Amino acid sequence: MRPMSDTSSRTPWDDLDEHGTGLTVDAFITTLMSQVGNALRRKITVPYAGQFGLSVSEWRLLALVAHAGAQGLPFAELVVQSTSDKALVSRTLKLLEPRGFVHLVAEGSTPRKKLHCQITPEGEALHREAIPIARARQAAAIRSIPPELRDSMYRALMHLREYALQIDGTEPAGRDMHGLDI
Repeated sequence: MRPMSDTSSRTPWDDLDEHGTGLTVDAFITTLMSQVGNALRRKITVPYAGQFGLSVSEWRLLALVAHAGAQGLPFAELVVQSTSDKALVSRTLKLLEPRGFVHLVAEGSTPRKKLHCQITPEGEALHREAIPIARARQAAAIRSIPPELRDSMYRALMHLREYALQIDGTEPAGRDMHGLDI
C-alpha cells in the first residue's frame, strides 16, 4: 500500500476509459467508499455513540431529529435523510422512544397513518452533550487530510452524492443537506 502522503504516483483511475478497462474490484469507487465509510464509522462514530449508550443508527436518527428542531420530522423524511431503509428507521425509533429521546405522533387514524417524530427534552440534552464530541472526532478525521486536498475531497464527495441522487431519484432536487449533525 502506498503511503498516504504520496500523491505523485499514478492511480488506477488515471486514464480510465468509459468501459473501465483494467479496473479491478478493489479500485471500484463503491468498494473504496464502502471500505472507507466502514472504517471511519468504526474509528469515529461507534466510540462516541457507544459512549452515550447509542448505536450508530440511534445516534444518526437522534441527530437528524435534533437538527430539525421543535417541528420534528415526518417519518418519510427521516428515512430519506438518514439514507436508511424504512424497517431500520422504524426499529430504531422504537428503541429511542421508550428511552424518552424522541416522541412519535400518529397523524391520522387510518391503518396507513403517517408518523411524525419529535425530539424530547431528554433527547435534546443528550444531543447537546454528544455533539461537541462528535464534531471534534469528525474534525480530527477531516484534518488528517492534507489542507491542500480538503477542498477537492469535499467537492468530489458532493459531486458523487449529486450523481448518485440523480441516478437513484429518491431525493428531490435542491434539498439542503448541509449542516446535518450525523
